[in-house]
Amino acid sequence: SNFQHLSLLFPKGLDSDESYEGVSEASFKDALVFDSSRQKNNGSVPQENGIKKHRTSLPAPITERCYATWELSKITMPIVFNEPLSFLQRITEYMEHTYLINRACSMSDSIERMQAVAAFAVSAVASQWDRTGKPFNPLLGETYELIREEQGFRWVSEQVSHHPPVSAFHAENLAGDFVFHGSIYPKLKFWGKSVEAEPKGTITLELLKHNEAYTWSNPYCCVHNIILGKLWIEQYGTVEIVNHSTGDKCVLNFKSCGMFGKDLHKVEGYIQDKSKKKRCIIYGKWTECMWSVDPHTYETHKKSEKKGDSKKHKNEEQQGAENDDADDMPEVQETVSVIPGSTLLWRIDSRPAHSATMYNFTNFAMSLNELVPGMEAILPSTDCRFRPDIKAMENGNMDDASKDKERLEEKQRAARKERARNQEEWSTRWFQMGTNPYTGNQDWIYTGGYFNRNYQDLPDIY
Repeated sequence: SNFQHLSLLFPKGLDSDESYEGVSEASFKDALVFDSSRQKNNGSVPQENGIKKHRTSLPAPITERCYATWELSKITMPIVFNEPLSFLQRITEYMEHTYLINRACSMSDSIERMQAVAAFAVSAVASQWDRTGKPFNPLLGETYELIREEQGFRWVSEQVSHHPPVSAFHAENLAGDFVFHGSIYPKLKFWGKSVEAEPKGTITLELLKHNEAYTWSNPYCCVHNIILGKLWIEQYGTVEIVNHSTGDKCVLNFKSCGMFGKDLHKVEGYIQDKSKKKRCIIYGKWTECMWSVDPHTYETHKKSEKKGDSKKHKNEEQQGAENDDADDMPEVQETVSVIPGSTLLWRIDSRPAHSATMYNFTNFAMSLNELVPGMEAILPSTDCRFRPDIKAMENGNMDDASKDKERLEEKQRAARKERARNQEEWSTRWFQMGTNPYTGNQDWIYTGGYFNRNYQDLPDIY
């Protein structure tokens, strides 16, 4: 039975309160000071051609996952079904393809900028492919930071609410070119053999040089075979990316796999200008690559394809069969069929050869929980890297990880009861609830100051 997976990729706890302030020149220098201190104290992050190298594997491989019969009333997840990352670290994987934002910043044409932003929005969910391990639910007040000089950004996130779970994040370019921020609080629905996460929360990207702001929400995510069979993930739904400065809009349709799996992983859409004229068609797969092509070329190509497809579809209908036991993942179709004249917008990086034994992590994910010498003295005590349950699991110590996870959850419950007794409200540290100036909706906004490294009076959560 796979009942253990019911909370799979979608954690149950986060907290938030935020308000946005501009980023000062001095605050950017903090990142460089922090980075240089790491270089001095860090023998485990060697330099290669001036670029910092990060670890390429975890301390221990994945533990074999055995299955046992579970009841819905017993939904506490055994730790063997987790992956050794907090959800705060998991959402940091949005930044794996930061070069797409940098490309958008360098474009002079607004439609080309939207193409790069659309590719970034798709790439942000690409790491979920085959990631059926559940990230750890962040504890209230938990934080995570990531500084990547080679990619030109720094990131901070905080669990701002536990009920409902809300994770707030803020990233900024070290040269002051962009700000990327938002809050995530997925809403779960159970559909018998599958669980669906509705992507609550707004994502905002500001290209400061162009004085532009883009907003969107992620597609739906569905995990199949939570009761029986092999787990597999699909993303579906419409994602609308709006440029609030120019009126340009990108509409992306993440397709469900369909009856015969023909559309598995496919994404198709278009970019239109403020007069609603289609300027380009975007297509590809969120697991592979995205392309852009002229609308007229696209339509001509599709018409020529239709004749052959009708004969092929009749043959498929005769072969189709219903499976009442498990929703078997359709065989992955051939890679994206590229229309002549298309422009490549993004292609996923290949995963390391040993990824299957490392929770199907990408190279980027592999380095997220790395704690190198010199970090301990600089990071706040609430950083995910200090969570003992995640660290124990990463090292392959599953019994210790399970005990630590249970202890931390009990500690969090006790702290919540104590606040209720004293009629105290939880106070967030780096984010405040405010209004997103572009959508007008409530949002968690970064209040600034995290990289000043003044970490007094932090909660004792571990």
